[in-house]
Amino acid sequence: MYGKRMKLKVFYGWWIVAACFFISFIVSGTIFYGFTAFFEPLVREFRWSYTQVSLASSIRGMEMGILAPLVGYLADRLGARRILLAGMTVLGLGLVLLSQIHSLTTFYCAMVLIAFGAGGCASVLTMTIVARWFKRHLGKALAVMSSGFGASGLILPFIVFLVDHYGWRGALIVLGSVMWLVGIPLVLSLRETPEACGYGPDGEKPLSGVTAIKGRLPEKPRIPYRHYLKYPPFLLINLAETFRFLVLTSVVVHIMPYLSQMGMGRSRAGLMAASMPLTSIVGRFLFGWLGDRYDTARVTAGAFFIMAVGIATFSFVRNPLFAAFFLLCFPLGFGGLTVLRGTIVAKYYDKRDFGSLMGILMGFSAVGGIIGPTFTGWIFDRTRDYTYVWLGFCGLLLLAILLVSKGIYASRLKPAT
Repeated sequence: MYGKRMKLKVFYGWWIVAACFFISFIVSGTIFYGFTAFFEPLVREFRWSYTQVSLASSIRGMEMGILAPLVGYLADRLGARRILLAGMTVLGLGLVLLSQIHSLTTFYCAMVLIAFGAGGCASVLTMTIVARWFKRHLGKALAVMSSGFGASGLILPFIVFLVDHYGWRGALIVLGSVMWLVGIPLVLSLRETPEACGYGPDGEKPLSGVTAIKGRLPEKPRIPYRHYLKYPPFLLINLAETFRFLVLTSVVVHIMPYLSQMGMGRSRAGLMAASMPLTSIVGRFLFGWLGDRYDTARVTAGAFFIMAVGIATFSFVRNPLFAAFFLLCFPLGFGGLTVLRGTIVAKYYDKRDFGSLMGILMGFSAVGGIIGPTFTGWIFDRTRDYTYVWLGFCGLLLLAILLVSKGIYASRLKPAT
């Protein structure tokens, strides 16, 4: 038809999801998955031990753990967009300053600054924004958004290339610039609520006037923030998440040194490390779909079990069959659990406190992120072997199945009041 254009109107909430996807993509790919590419270059140049370098990751996790509950609380009260903007700015600065270090002290100081920046870009903020834009399609939206973490594995071979060709200092300057030139515009495209843009959740027409007054149910009083910190079922879920993140961060930080110890070259090890988060995308969609349709406790227990099987096979990664089994099971499990934690909070707790609750949950998980990599590095420095750590982590994940199942069932039977 001449003189006319066909317009495909896309609900702006999906643009919000896309922006949050790419924010997660660049932040997670650089700070979480990308750190392993800098591990051996730092050890070679400064003669630091594995424990000393691993501690830097724990310092980052410590600050993020302290910030996550506060960030979630502020997101519910002040808005997530301005916190994300500050976080992205500080993160870029921290990466550039990290490229200029010459001592262990300045290394740790730069990592603290990066921690504050990463804490301001945490997934608790992007998940909070997405949760405000969707209701019926929340599971699908969270799965798409959280896939940014999985897809961020694509950055790892690029980071390995930058480190190998331009040095680790040059690579950090490039990555810091990406946070400013790409990350900040993405944050500026976000909007806090659909109502601010004339929408209701899921793109529905918002109620107005008399209809809004009649259709609005009286709101329940909000549960005090401190109550959740004393609520046993929620604490059990938090403890299980702590174990999950302890295992995950240990593998992510040590995967390239471990594969190098197994005799694998850096390029191949980098590809294997990159394929892990990519495979997790399947887990995010699969378990997100299962969690919406079947018993959440059983689905979550299944994801933990698959992750446990994966870490057990990691001990025998020299065998290609076990390596393939690890790349299938481990990321499938942790990817699914990344989505399911949001589903659990949205299903069984007050959605108005979604940011605060996710902040608490991520604060607990950060404790695992503090302990895991440093403990793993300490064990390796003394035994020169990772095998015992991976098998021990398998047992930890099996224990998490009992904890999370009991926590979910108790939350369903006796909601927090």
